[in-house]
Amino acid sequence: MERTYDLVIRGGRVVDGSGRAAFAADVAVKDGRIVQVGQVSGAGAEEIDASGKIVTPGFVDIHTHYDGQATWDGRMQPSSWHGVTTVVMGNCGVGFAPCRPQDHDNLVRLMEGVEDIPFPVLSQGLPWNWETYPEYLDALSQRAFDVDIGSQVPHAALRVYVMGERGVNREPATAADIEAMAELAKGAVEAGALGFTTSRTLNHRDSRGNPTPTLTAGEDELTGIAMGLAEAGKGVLQFVSDFATGVDEFAMLRRVVEASGRPMSFSLAQGGANPKGYRMLLGAMENAVDAGLDIKAQVAARPVGVLLGLELTMNPFSRHPVYKEISHLPLAERVARLRDPAFRARLLADAELGSGPKGAVPVMIETWNKMYRMSGRPDYEPTADTTLEALAAARGCSPQEIALDHMLTDEGRGMLYMTFLNYTEGSLDAVREMLDHPNTVPGLSDGGAHVGTICDGSFPTSMLTHWTRDRTRGPTLPLETVIRMQTHDTAAAVGLNDRGLIAPGYRADINVIDHEHLTLHAPEVVYDLPSGGRRLIQRASGYEATIVAGQITYRNGEPTGVLPGRLLRGAQAAPVALAAE
Repeated sequence: MERTYDLVIRGGRVVDGSGRAAFAADVAVKDGRIVQVGQVSGAGAEEIDASGKIVTPGFVDIHTHYDGQATWDGRMQPSSWHGVTTVVMGNCGVGFAPCRPQDHDNLVRLMEGVEDIPFPVLSQGLPWNWETYPEYLDALSQRAFDVDIGSQVPHAALRVYVMGERGVNREPATAADIEAMAELAKGAVEAGALGFTTSRTLNHRDSRGNPTPTLTAGEDELTGIAMGLAEAGKGVLQFVSDFATGVDEFAMLRRVVEASGRPMSFSLAQGGANPKGYRMLLGAMENAVDAGLDIKAQVAARPVGVLLGLELTMNPFSRHPVYKEISHLPLAERVARLRDPAFRARLLADAELGSGPKGAVPVMIETWNKMYRMSGRPDYEPTADTTLEALAAARGCSPQEIALDHMLTDEGRGMLYMTFLNYTEGSLDAVREMLDHPNTVPGLSDGGAHVGTICDGSFPTSMLTHWTRDRTRGPTLPLETVIRMQTHDTAAAVGLNDRGLIAPGYRADINVIDHEHLTLHAPEVVYDLPSGGRRLIQRASGYEATIVAGQITYRNGEPTGVLPGRLLRGAQAAPVALAAE
């Protein structure tokens, strides 16, 4: 029998990424593109029975940090386990190009501090077969991946490349410095960078505790670089900021967009100090959009929270003197000591009395009313009666005892979950409000980063399970809306207009999902990074097939062996036949 198509997906419920109601249809693929949606009579060289399943575009994650991993690994896991078929890296102003040889350690220590990727992992893993940003893209273009990869030029690397130690030390840029950075940024987007990113948050520090080089960059510097993109006529801007001055900071970012005409996105979350502050930023963004500016906010799908455990970067005892006596021991030996009644009593007494210097103990890892036990099936909207503080009160013991007992489960692999953004009021109502706003997109998964503290590359699965099916503590979101948000909307936000829809002519990046049984599993620790480095991963079940450029990359969560993903160079145009629609 003649095979008309390379692949046909039959009998599924298509959620096409446009936001319209799901519909029954077959999907035919040839030469990496979708060629027919409807009743397909011709046969495929390969066919998938999607009866009882949903068929969606591949997910586009626009906020990742695979800048290092992409140079040594072909699989952008954990993201590619969660239906993601395109990732965009280089966010938050950190990355590895451009970079002179003498500055390698500066950028590695910055990535180590900001994104919790250990120095030995990066030192061994990075090939450094580039100096300029175009050379970095050229190096990536020689590699194959399980997803498509887009990259952005990071401000910290750009600043250090031009200014050297003056840039590291956050000295003001001169007019000549700004002109040089603008020219390099222009060249980067002309070579294929999707845009320019920067950070203005005190949370971003290198591994020695120094603030990111871009923290206090002036408006003239930011505007000058943005004008480099404007001169190229391409590229997006991405900002993360503490918004310490509120509307004044946003007004400055707005002026950068007004001057350059380039689209901008910024990170938006509910903070603890001002739980309603996100509404001020939503309002300021609405005013800017009404004035014709292209500004969007990136919103996380759930609380931004730190995972704590004996195998991880931090735990509630990690800076107490008694724990430090055993912190160097292998996990099994530490578990044995922690189970010893005499040592346990010493540790708990030390922890409860706070005998360690208080300034050395991060406040967040002793915030018992924001800390929960991580279960086998994670609950990302836990109730107040399940905090360690509440459990301790109910049992008549200390939160430290609850924490220690849980971390000792599974031979010392038990994890705690400490929320610090998006959960100030003990629910995800604020997250829903932000996600439901017309000018926001899902983002901030940080896939590839925070390898010992955060595991949020699974955000796309949380969007599909919690927000469309499982939430019981408030309104959900329509499935069609959630699919549109993390396919068409995220792709469009960075100019990738050739994907994110299931329609003829579009790139054949597709998921076949058993939505009814889609399950997000608990995070786990593996040691598969360069130099044997540790990282957190998180899997899901229910992704029956993930397809990149018409090739099946994963079946039931397991890789098929093909790596059709490639480096993306710049924005991608919508299919010609549909560009005007």
